[in-house]
Amino acid sequence: MKRFGLAIQILIGLILGILVGALFYGNPAVSTYLQPIGDIFLRLIKMIVVPIVISTLIVGVAGVGDFKKLGKIGGKTILYFEIVTTIAIVVGLLAANLFQPGVGVDMTNLQKTDIHSYVETAETTQSHGFVETFVNIVPKNVFDAIVRGDMLAIIFFSVLFGLGVAAVGERGKPVLNFFQGVADAMFWVVNTIMKFAPFGVFALIGVTVSKFGLESLVPLGKLVILVHVAMIFFIFVVLGIIARMSGIRITQILRILKDELLLAYSTSSSETVLPRIMEKMERLGCPKAIASFVIPTGYSFNLDGSTLYQALAALFIAQMYGIDMPISAQITLMLVLMVTSKGIAGVPGVSFVVLLATLGSVGIPLDGLAFIAGVDRLMDMARTVVNVVGNSLAAVVISRWEGQFDSEKAKKYLGEISSKAA
Repeated sequence: MKRFGLAIQILIGLILGILVGALFYGNPAVSTYLQPIGDIFLRLIKMIVVPIVISTLIVGVAGVGDFKKLGKIGGKTILYFEIVTTIAIVVGLLAANLFQPGVGVDMTNLQKTDIHSYVETAETTQSHGFVETFVNIVPKNVFDAIVRGDMLAIIFFSVLFGLGVAAVGERGKPVLNFFQGVADAMFWVVNTIMKFAPFGVFALIGVTVSKFGLESLVPLGKLVILVHVAMIFFIFVVLGIIARMSGIRITQILRILKDELLLAYSTSSSETVLPRIMEKMERLGCPKAIASFVIPTGYSFNLDGSTLYQALAALFIAQMYGIDMPISAQITLMLVLMVTSKGIAGVPGVSFVVLLATLGSVGIPLDGLAFIAGVDRLMDMARTVVNVVGNSLAAVVISRWEGQFDSEKAKKYLGEISSKAA
């Protein structure tokens, strides 16, 4: 019997999870028995992310060995991230203005969800400020940053360490070989953990579906549908144009990442696929130094799906309360989101926290978030996929911009993908 591929296994887990969740809707036993399985899978993924980022970055940066060259790559990367996330905000605002998802929503039929924990997180992050966020990129103690999973601090240290390894020449070879061995071993661990993915997806989606039914979804159905449509538009039109300018089709990226995108959608976690998309972008022709730097950095600075959703959700809440948002107020909202979406990146429930930090500044009631919190997981699934596609494409864009994209390697890899599909 022909063995099912990972994508089919994950899809089966997703369908079974939805069926179990719907069948036992409202039954707390689903969460009791399935949540630990989902938590174990997410913990397995989080366990390997930091070692992979450190080892691949050190090996990649040591291969570049030039501080000026790496600085140029970093500058181009941040510039690209800012441009694309700004476009994502504009798309979100346009979608909300065109389709008016919040107009006519009867709030008496909406169930409020407690957002107290998000409020606390927002207050904590706002007290730090945007400038202090950049200061904290430099870790006081690298081991503390590793324990906390502070990705920007880890990237900063790994880049400097990789440059140091390159600077000492032959004496750094044993260190370089060690981290190359760590990277190779960790990718084997990734492939092993991914065999557990269908079970993790089954558990996580089962718990999610069991917690809310169609009754709670219907009043907010227009928002959920519009978010998904806007995300699809952003991938195929905006990212599609960027991909064509970079000499590749967006459909090729989607075909390469089909397993990872299904997993990211099912788990609402982009961390689950970070190691695999780094590996696949290298196989597509991106240099290790660029792929291992751009993709992890994008997890904090290039959340296209999240910023699109934040803009759309902010206007949805304004429309729900009947608040008029003129062009000047929407421009202010866009400028605030451009800052807040970067300033508190990486915190739990980042999209909700960003909205909490933003709505008050443009006169939109924070209470509106309590109405959409119940279906946030459904929209989180969509924005996670866009975040993954956006960061994967970013590695190709920066590689092409630097003139280091290996087209022959890309053709070979795409040919292998096509032959497997056939």
